[in-house]
Amino acid sequence: MPEQLADVVDPAGWTCPAPLRDQPVVVMGHGGGGALSAELIEQVFTPAYGNPTLAGLADSAVLELGGARLAFSTDSYVVRPLFFPGGSLGDLAVNGTVNDLAMSGARPAYLSAAFVLEEGVELTVVERIARAMGAAAKAAGVTVATGDTKVVESGHGDGVYVTTAGVGLVPDGVDIRPQRARPGDAVIVSGPIGLHGVAIMSVREGLEFGVEVASDTAPLADLVAAMLAVTPDVHVLRDPTRGGLAASLNEIARASGTGVRLQERAVPVPDAVANACGFLGLDPLYVANEGRLVAFVPPSEAEQVLAAMRAHPQGAGATLIGECVADHPGMVVVATGLGGTRVVDLPLGEQLPRIC
Repeated sequence: MPEQLADVVDPAGWTCPAPLRDQPVVVMGHGGGGALSAELIEQVFTPAYGNPTLAGLADSAVLELGGARLAFSTDSYVVRPLFFPGGSLGDLAVNGTVNDLAMSGARPAYLSAAFVLEEGVELTVVERIARAMGAAAKAAGVTVATGDTKVVESGHGDGVYVTTAGVGLVPDGVDIRPQRARPGDAVIVSGPIGLHGVAIMSVREGLEFGVEVASDTAPLADLVAAMLAVTPDVHVLRDPTRGGLAASLNEIARASGTGVRLQERAVPVPDAVANACGFLGLDPLYVANEGRLVAFVPPSEAEQVLAAMRAHPQGAGATLIGECVADHPGMVVVATGLGGTRVVDLPLGEQLPRIC
């Protein structure tokens, strides 16, 4: 290195955006929903808690209690900024947990809400988030039934963190989990992808893409109910949040021991998302969503399920994007518009950290 640069460039301070897998400390990638997150769960949490209920590693656990089948889920929300086009931390805290329950086919009923507040945050900000949560809960048809509040010293938080847990009832005859994917299943996404991640990025980094990109955050339980009204035999549902569609499909492929083949031109990517990703070198398949689901349904039911989704406001843009296959088990591939095929692997970390 030239001597004149040595005074201003310190290689010892460099960090790698794709960190090495052997990490002695927590890095941002551990929270990204990709390979590092999976390793953290598999190597630390699963051995510590190990039980058959947890082993399914679905969006929510389905429990037998008092003769009822309950879905139970919990999630923490640390998004930055707290408010963004199309939503806020409050919306995410409700819709995210409602959607995790819905991905088991459950009808969400009750939520808890725990706030961690940093000393010095304005009470008007907390009130705005709480009101957003209340409005989102009302829209989703759930009740925030219990909660907790903690305060940490200034400099030891990031304004407001929220953790929600939720419970809901799973209808009889419904068995939705990633292990049920079968070769031949149609793969359907409920609408355009990538909007939430790009909306967060645009306000965080002060970027403009010609039009305002709003988050897609929304509750999906009613959409799922409409799908189950067509057939209770929906095999798999996932909401592709952290790690985007790519992470969700890889998790399903690995859990079921099947392959997934997508048609690149069929995946609905809005122009604003495609332009933003092209400008920044991102892949829309890895960008987070907060109001979309991906479904694996038997081929005999695909057209009817697709029609029911398109008849619902949250599924108006539903699209058949591929199929589950026996080839390349545990892998996701995309047939490109040029006639080639590329592998879509599980992301290592997260292209856009702190998006939910």
